[in-house]
Amino acid sequence: MPTPTGPTPRITRRSTTKTAAAPKGTKPSRSRSAVAIAPSQVIDPEHRRALIAQAAYLRAERRGFAPGFEEQDWLSAEIEVDTMLTQGIAPIDS
Repeated sequence: MPTPTGPTPRITRRSTTKTAAAPKGTKPSRSRSAVAIAPSQVIDPEHRRALIAQAAYLRAERRGFAPGFEEQDWLSAEIEVDTMLTQGIAPIDS
């Protein structure tokens, strides 16, 4: 039997990995970030800032007020307060 002349055809293979499908009758859900309410819409911006300042102060106090971590304290406190506000947990004022 004669062999074909010229380049051999390239065979491409598809991935056999299957993705998990949602059960029938369910609607695709939105991500939590798309549905979550921004903390600035829930609370007065000045009150939010005061809560963040208090949380940042408490973080610094736990560290013994070592210098050089002020920005990290503020950013961590911001995340902490915003998380509590979006989850509906009322921060404790002291």
